[in-house]
Amino acid sequence: MRAVIVAAFVAFTISLFFTPLAVKGFRRLKAGQPIRTDGPQTHLTKQGTPTMGGVVFILATVLAYLAGHAVLIALPEGYNRPQGFTATGIVLIGLFVCMGLVGFIDDFLKIRRKNSGGLNKRAKLFGQIIVAAGFGYMALNYEGSVGMTVASDHLSFVRDIDWAQLSKVGAVIMFVFVVIATSNGVNLTDGLDGLATGASIMALAAYIMIAFWQYRHWCYSPNPPSDLYCYEIRDPLEIALIAGAAAGACFGFLWWNTSPAQIFMGDTGALGLGGLIGGLALSTKTIMLLPIIGALFVIITFSVIIQVISYKTTKRRVFRMAPLQHHFELAGWSEVNIVVRFWIVAGIGVAIGIGLFYADFLQVAG
Repeated sequence: MRAVIVAAFVAFTISLFFTPLAVKGFRRLKAGQPIRTDGPQTHLTKQGTPTMGGVVFILATVLAYLAGHAVLIALPEGYNRPQGFTATGIVLIGLFVCMGLVGFIDDFLKIRRKNSGGLNKRAKLFGQIIVAAGFGYMALNYEGSVGMTVASDHLSFVRDIDWAQLSKVGAVIMFVFVVIATSNGVNLTDGLDGLATGASIMALAAYIMIAFWQYRHWCYSPNPPSDLYCYEIRDPLEIALIAGAAAGACFGFLWWNTSPAQIFMGDTGALGLGGLIGGLALSTKTIMLLPIIGALFVIITFSVIIQVISYKTTKRRVFRMAPLQHHFELAGWSEVNIVVRFWIVAGIGVAIGIGLFYADFLQVAG
């Protein structure tokens, strides 16, 4: 656990103290966020606020991951720790960085063109598919010396579902779907100061607890607790370490991202965080638990889907504006009220998700 704590603290410190430097640097580069003219009029005051803040917490996470590994190497013999960098770490950090890179290209084009267009939808989706498919193939085919892949070819809830096995191609498609759905869910949630950052911290905290619990009850530890309730997961401590580093980095960033935000995470941060959260679900074998842990992302995504379907079929809008947070803005709620109340919704989803995960453990262990 000490490696997870060190990684979280290092990431928090880097993000907290380097984000103001990023704000100054992006302002000098005139990397301000273009605001949609068809969005809430209150957002026009945010025109020019530096964006691409995701660069800071992605970099902080990577550096903290390295620091956490240094702690693992320093642990005395007898600890069940990863030997060097693992395929799990490469997949999760790779998803975080490369999905962030897709978002960075989108942010860069918005700034360069001085409008909110960025990458067109097809190009952005294509980039997401390439990244997710590449790391999905690695996660489902590379076993290494441990004889286990990072992700599974089964559907899972809190562990693999025995009867829900997929083909290799089907498993890669599932990997791509989960990563893209989560990255777009976080991206749609981003839009109010601190909203996506706070909700992501809660989801990451859930995966810290899940992965560390799996590590403490790991089938492949030197002294496995019991075949009845151990978890067949690859590198659970590595997963907890990465989730802890990302959560700490987002906490530091949130200091500067709360209302009124001095910097936005941009698509760089939103796509990166969503890709990482999806990867955490796949690597901990909690795919069908993810929509509960990420309940806020699911609700906001469905608000957009409902709005689009309703307008295309009936020419009527269900909400005043989608995503859902903008509906409440137009209804007269203050930005801070919306963010805090949506955080409560996110927290409820995380609490239910953790409860279901632990309830399964009690059922099997009991």
